[in-house]
Amino acid sequence: MLQSQTLPDARREFIAAHFEAKPEARALPADASPRRYYRLEVAPKLLMEVEPGAPDFEAFVWISRHLKALGLSAPTVFSVDFERGLALIEDFGHGTFTQLLSAGRSEEELYALAVDALVHLHEAPGATEVDVPSYDHGPLFEELAMFTDWFVPQCAPGVDVDGFKIRFLDLWETTLAGVADCRDALVLRDYHVDNLMVIEGRDGVAACGLLDFQDALIGSAAYDLVSLTQDARRDIDPALEERLVERYLAGRPGLDRRRFIAEYWLLAAHRHTKILGNFERLSKRDGKHGYLVHLPRVARLLDRALEHAGLDPIRALMDETLPLWRSHAPSAPQSPIPCETGRPT
Repeated sequence: MLQSQTLPDARREFIAAHFEAKPEARALPADASPRRYYRLEVAPKLLMEVEPGAPDFEAFVWISRHLKALGLSAPTVFSVDFERGLALIEDFGHGTFTQLLSAGRSEEELYALAVDALVHLHEAPGATEVDVPSYDHGPLFEELAMFTDWFVPQCAPGVDVDGFKIRFLDLWETTLAGVADCRDALVLRDYHVDNLMVIEGRDGVAACGLLDFQDALIGSAAYDLVSLTQDARRDIDPALEERLVERYLAGRPGLDRRRFIAEYWLLAAHRHTKILGNFERLSKRDGKHGYLVHLPRVARLLDRALEHAGLDPIRALMDETLPLWRSHAPSAPQSPIPCETGRPT
């Protein structure tokens, strides 16, 4: 972005360059990311605004094009200004899964659509032929560090964080060796109801609008299914979860079922561990305190995943060092910064 321009000035100039009528740009609720979205009232388009130079901005553009080439519905990017961190993108409307579920839409129907879109992505020829990093040791352990660096000090003040971190990550080292080598799928990483939309007028998996994929990596196909079926933000009946996993496996009959289920529970344990740390980080670092309400749910999901994955040594270390980790439920400050967990609606 030009140093002489403020963000509002750059935004207005960008809009004026694309529309004669100078449409009003209405800000949409923010989420956990630093991106901001504005709905342009005279056109079915959104203005996306990111920090200039953000490394994931270009990734959003090329991954969107890649997903569309695979027959999936990612927002079309109509125009982009990388220097100022601005883009005009397709507006999928108001139908996020979160909104539709609140309005009484069939949970089974929506989740089945999301599973079918995942099957399509994971079976599509060339899906992993995109220039994104691997979901290998580096990112896997950076995410675990969110737990040790942010959750542990809040859950157990006075604990030897460095000592716990060494023991904790050492246990995960061997545990994650197999999935760290997986290059089975394009992993979108935040595949859940806040980031999925129903696009009216489109059929099949194209009816499932995809958002928030700019941090995609190449890794295990099980990860995004876990994101969907073990949601940190809402309760899902275990019976529905089981049906969705079976639907996914039925759509990919060539998979090694035993290996996939093992990766599913292992990555569930890893993801919930990360999220406990990330939600504390969003509160303490970014002032987004609304995420704290989800910590008890995530802890329950983690406890169940540790059991299913057979990670008894990791759970034993947590029980020994962080005896209150299951019941840790901090209250938000008296005057929290508002936090909206939804995507553009």
